[in-house]
Amino acid sequence: MTEQVGEQAASDAALPALRHRIEGYYSAKVQAHGATPLGVDWSCTPTQELRFVQLLRLCDFSRPFSLDDLGCGYGALLGFMGRRHRGHRADYLGIDLSPSMIDHARQLWRKHKGAAFCVGARSPRVADYAVASGLFNVKLDEPAELWTGFIEATLKDMAAGSRLGLAVNFLAPLPEGMEGKPELYRTGPQPWVRYCERTLGRRVTVLASYGMREFTLLAST
Repeated sequence: MTEQVGEQAASDAALPALRHRIEGYYSAKVQAHGATPLGVDWSCTPTQELRFVQLLRLCDFSRPFSLDDLGCGYGALLGFMGRRHRGHRADYLGIDLSPSMIDHARQLWRKHKGAAFCVGARSPRVADYAVASGLFNVKLDEPAELWTGFIEATLKDMAAGSRLGLAVNFLAPLPEGMEGKPELYRTGPQPWVRYCERTLGRRVTVLASYGMREFTLLAST
C-alpha cells in the first residue's frame, strides 16, 4: 500500500494528548531502568551509536556549532560526540517530553560545559542543526494517520528551529512475508523525502545500507 503523507494529518487538538502518552511511555522506561539503553527503549549501545554516526554527518565539525537534540533521552548523543569529536565546541541543547528523562540527563551531565536540557515538544531556540534519533520508531498502538501527523508536525518544528539542517531516522519496511511488531512505525524514504523537499523546502540526502534495516534523512537548507 502506498503511504500518502499529509492526507490525514493529526489535528492540533490530538497532538498534545498523543505527546502526553509518549511522555508516559518513556518516563516509565527511564524510571524502571535509569540512564541506560533500556531506559530509552534501545536494544543496545552499539546500534544506537551507529545511528549517531549517520545523524552527525549533517554537521560541519570544522567549526563550532549549536545543536538541538530532540527526544534526547538522558543525553547519550552528547557523550558520544565528546568521545568521537574530542575537543570540538558545540552548544548542545537536549529536549525531551519526559521530565523524568530530563532529570536523569541533568544529573548525568551536570558538570558538562556547553550543554543544557529542557522539557518540551520543540526547541525554545533556533540552532544551527536539529537531530532526532529514533523519535518516530515506536508508535505504540496509535492510529497510523495520527502518527503521520505527529511526524509532520515534528519535522516542521525542527525545520523552523534549524538554520543549516535537520537529521532524523526511520525504520525501513521488512521483507515481504516477514511480520514485524505492530507497535513499530516503518516506512520507505520517499514519502518523507517529498515532505522535506516540497513542504519544508530542504535538500535531502538519504543514508542507508549502514548495517541496520533503517535509513537516515539529512535535510539541509
